[in-house]
Amino acid sequence: MTGRRTNTHLSGVQLQSLHQDLTEQLEQRRLHLDGLREQERDSNGGDGTWQELMVSVTAAERAVTELSQATDRLVAGTYGRCTHCEAGIPFERLKIRPLARTCINCQRQHEVA
Repeated sequence: MTGRRTNTHLSGVQLQSLHQDLTEQLEQRRLHLDGLREQERDSNGGDGTWQELMVSVTAAERAVTELSQATDRLVAGTYGRCTHCEAGIPFERLKIRPLARTCINCQRQHEVA
């Protein structure tokens, strides 16, 4: 164990809700990415939308990666902890921003810096 605190500040019901939300979002993003990749295979690149498609594919890949990492952190017990101060991130913030990696205080400090 690395000595990091786990997400014990979240109840089992909250963790289950967050896990379900992350899983649903991940599935939706994967389906979207699959559709974009199909468009990429079918495109000849000559219609002027190739760059837009590539930007969309890259963004979708990034979203899938971030959601997968969040799900991994949830399973590992580190999801919902600030990556800077290790304070528990409130459930309400995680419901609104499920990929949040920082508490509000650290986020504000980062934005000011």
